Amino acid sequence: METKVLSSGIHYSNLPESYIRPESERPRLSEVLICEDVPVIDLGCPDRAQIVKKIGDACTEFGFFQVINHGVSLEEMEKMIGVASEFFRLPVEEKLKLYSDDPSKTIRLSTSFNVNKEKVHNWRDYLRLHCYPLDKYVPEWPSNPPPFKEIVSNYCKEVRELGFRLQELISESLGLEKDHIKNVLGEQGQHMAVNFYPPCPEPELTYGLPGHTDPNALTILLQDLQVAGLQVFKDGKWLAVNPHPNAFVINIGDQLQALSNGRYKSVWHRAIVNAEKARMSVASFLCPQDDALISPAKPLTEHGSGAVYKDFTYAEYYKKFWSRNLDQEHCLELFKN
Repeated sequence: METKVLSSGIHYSNLPESYIRPESERPRLSEVLICEDVPVIDLGCPDRAQIVKKIGDACTEFGFFQVINHGVSLEEMEKMIGVASEFFRLPVEEKLKLYSDDPSKTIRLSTSFNVNKEKVHNWRDYLRLHCYPLDKYVPEWPSNPPPFKEIVSNYCKEVRELGFRLQELISESLGLEKDHIKNVLGEQGQHMAVNFYPPCPEPELTYGLPGHTDPNALTILLQDLQVAGLQVFKDGKWLAVNPHPNAFVINIGDQLQALSNGRYKSVWHRAIVNAEKARMSVASFLCPQDDALISPAKPLTEHGSGAVYKDFTYAEYYKKFWSRNLDQEHCLELFKN
């Protein structure tokens, strides 16, 4: 590779060797079906009990759902994708000023997942930003493109509010007080991964991201409406989740699986790549504060089930997650009772 990132303007007619997965690990794209029954939940519905029930069902059966009428303006969503695309179109020298492969950095442009640890790379570049508190982190963010800081700040605020609303609804769906999850998670951190998947010469040999679960509490994903790429694992099969207009995909993360005592599933998902078109996605992550103790509420352990997982702090979990390959066994397995 002549450059550290894929979004360098170089056109590849063949997939470089370091991206080719062993045959047993390839995506087998011809076998993937479309997920026809993705739960789409209308948060504008006046019947709160109905929303709560639908969210509970989706978290139990799927581990993810899509939301519409979610309160984030369509204009903010379009601007976010627009400025993200603009960033990745910048000259490579400009982007590389932000390059780092150190996961502890609060802002970095990088590629793949963890380039220092993995044997096979993933066909993705990403800009990783810490987003809360904004006044602490925005000064580090890119000044180019010029509207980047303002657009992304506004978007982050709206997404954070949405995340808190969803956590209340998820709490209620577990039969808990609506503030229970927020209280356990403490002063939540917020990160963002602005993902760019360039056109790939041989999509069936590699991934944008291989199958994984998210280590955080809740992920709010803005998909590119023009190019599909998200797939989820359900009932032993990989299924494609096509973008729904003006919707966010909401993924349950590992922390909510642990807090729900295993009732809600942190969904295995992956990103595949496209031969003709680049794809963007913007993932926002709400994360417990480092010393938050992740432990299920008493009512969830009372009926003979006991606690499925040991109590742990988010800092302990996150350290373990980043010490491994993305597609190893589920990190939560290491914390089972």
